Amino acid sequence: MNNNDILRRIRYIFDFNDKTMIATFAEAGHKATREQISDWLKKEEDPAYQECPDVELATFLNGLINSKRGRRDGPQPEPETRLTNNIIFMKLKIALNLQADDILEMLQLADFKISKHELSAFFRKADHKHYRKCQDQVLRHFLKGLQFKHRGTMAAAEELTAVPQAESAEPQAEPAEPVAHTAATGRTTTKSVYGGKSAARKTAASPRHAATDKKPAKAEQPPAAAESVWRRKKP
Repeated sequence: MNNNDILRRIRYIFDFNDKTMIATFAEAGHKATREQISDWLKKEEDPAYQECPDVELATFLNGLINSKRGRRDGPQPEPETRLTNNIIFMKLKIALNLQADDILEMLQLADFKISKHELSAFFRKADHKHYRKCQDQVLRHFLKGLQFKHRGTMAAAEELTAVPQAESAEPQAEPAEPVAHTAATGRTTTKSVYGGKSAARKTAASPRHAATDKKPAKAEQPPAAAESVWRRKKP
C-alpha cells in the first residue's frame, strides 16, 4: 500500500468530500488545494495522478487527530518526513480513540486474527526490543474492518485484500473424486476432495442385493376365531 491508497481509503471510510479533505489539512495548519487532493486521489493509470508525499499524509493524519479529538494546547507536532505503517497505524488509533480490543474486533471483521500481544508490538518505539514492523496486510485488513464498522459494507473494500490471479483461457474441470472399492464390505467408497466424510454407495455385492433369491417371509396371520364377536348369529 502507498500513501495514495491510504488517503483514498480514509476518504471513502468517512465519506469525506473535497471540502472536508481541505478542512482536515487545515486542522494541522496546512493549506492543500482542491487540485492537489484530486490528483492524489486519482488512480495510478490516470495521467494526472500524483504521488502523495509522506509529509502530506502525515499532515493529513495530524489534522484528522485534531478534528476527531480536538486540537491540543501549545505548539502542534511537526509532520513526519518519513512514514512507516506503524506510524500511520498509531495515528489512526489516536484519531479514533481505539483500544486494543476495538482494533482486534475490526481485524476480525476482515477475517484477520492476531493476538493482543502481537498488536501491542506495533505501537512500541522502534528501538524497543519487542517492537514489530507492521506489514501491509495488517494495515490493509484494519482499513477493511474499519470500513465495515463505519460503512456497514465490504463491497467496495474487497480490492483491499484481493490478490490478483492469472485468468485461465479454458475453464478448469472439477477434480475427479478418487474411488476405492472394499471387497470385504462390497461398498464403493468415494472420498471427498473437500475434506468431508466419505460417502458409501451400495453395489451389486451388497448383502441387500445378494439375497434376492430368497422369498420374503409371509406375515404371520392370527388364528381365525370360531365365531367372530362381530358376526350376527343366525336365529
